[in-house]
Order: sequence, then structure tokens, then C-alpha cells
Amino acid sequence: MSRVLEEPAPKRPAYYWWLLANALALCFAVVSWTVCLHVFGNPEIPRNYEILRKIGRLPKLKRYTVLDVPNGTLLDPKGLYGKFSSITNEALARVNSRLMRNYLTNFERPLALTYIEGDYQVEKVRELGKKDFLPSGFVVRARALVRPDEYSKPAPFPVIIEYVFPTDETDSAQEFRPGDVLSVKKSPNCAAIVHAGQVAVGDEQVLCFTVIPIAYGPYRIGDSITFGIEPPTEIRPTADFPMFKP
Repeated sequence: MSRVLEEPAPKRPAYYWWLLANALALCFAVVSWTVCLHVFGNPEIPRNYEILRKIGRLPKLKRYTVLDVPNGTLLDPKGLYGKFSSITNEALARVNSRLMRNYLTNFERPLALTYIEGDYQVEKVRELGKKDFLPSGFVVRARALVRPDEYSKPAPFPVIIEYVFPTDETDSAQEFRPGDVLSVKKSPNCAAIVHAGQVAVGDEQVLCFTVIPIAYGPYRIGDSITFGIEPPTEIRPTADFPMFKP
């Protein structure tokens, strides 16, 4: 009786494991490089920001002056309303992500950099805490004042700003009183938008912009009062906006 002999399994060539190891190493390198680019290129994402914090690579905000701030668009309250009033929520989310990324990366690509100007009447003032966007300083909420025509007095306009002052001199917050008029200009304030949204004021929906001055140094109030503003060392990307809750 003849026996059926099984053929031995074919042996893999000697270079098989070498090719496999190199392929796996290449895949790991590509994935690692992609992840690194995503983390370092998108610090505005809270998860990425925490990773950068843990490895000691948080982006350091540049200390700009009035003379070297990056160029950007300058809008008054009417310009802000015209640009943002009709934008969809989905598009606004993309804009806010870009605004925050620009701020954290020192406006390396300042395509969306927007400065504000105009007169704003102070409504509220409060100090910042650990749960806020910035852990130190204070924020002023103010309503835009616009003349309907050249013969009329300034009237409230459906635009609100949250003007954030990064400073250790929080006692200066008492110099901003409800009813005061805060005049904002491109120079010397250089107040850049970092977030845009809507808030309800009674039965009215108004636009709300969180702005931060990026020209650091002494900030003057009136003729005799000054306090220093400096770049924050850390931010809190998970903080909610607006900074004043309804």
C-alpha cells in the first residue's frame, strides 16, 4: 500500500522578515510624524494643548509691541456685524478654531486676524479665575455705541465685546465702571478677536466678540492711570465662551 507524502510548506525567503520589519518601521514613522504635525499644528484643540503641556512644549506667546504687530483686518461695530451676522454655526465654528490657532501660534498665518475699533459702553467687569480662558487678569464687557447718522447721538448697537486684559495688576479692574465709554483703536490697543458668537440680551440676539490686546506693555486709562499687560504663559482651551454668562 503506497503512502501519500505531504509536501513540506514552502519556506519564506531570507529577506521576508527584513522587509516586514522595515515596512512596520516605515508605517510607525509615518503615523508618528502625522500625529506630531497634528498636535503641534493645532494647539487650539484641548487634547493637543494638554499633550504639549505634559511634554513641556506649550507655544510661547510673542511679546508684540505697537510697532511690530502683524497686519490684519480692522473692523468697527458695523463692519463686525456685516461680516459675522449671517455666518452659519458650522462656519463660525471653523472660524473660531482658526482664530484661536492664529493666536496660539503668534499669527504665523494671519489670514483671519481681525482687530476691532470703535466706542463701547462698559456694562460689567470681573476678575479672571482658574476656570476662565486666561487664569490671570480681568475682563470687561461693553456694548458698541454707533451713531445712526451724523446728527444723532450714539446708540446701543447689536455688538458686544469681552475685552480681556492679561495682567497681574487686577486692582486696575476697578477703573472700568459701568457706563464708562471704552474707546478702542488699532493703535495703540491692537485688540484682536479670538472668539465670535451670539448672546441673548433680553429678547434680542447680539453678536459677542472676545478680544485680547496683543500689543503689550503699559495700558493707559485717561491721562494718569496705567497698568501693565503681558502675554499669558498659559491658556485654558476648554473654557466656555462667552466669558460672561447670561
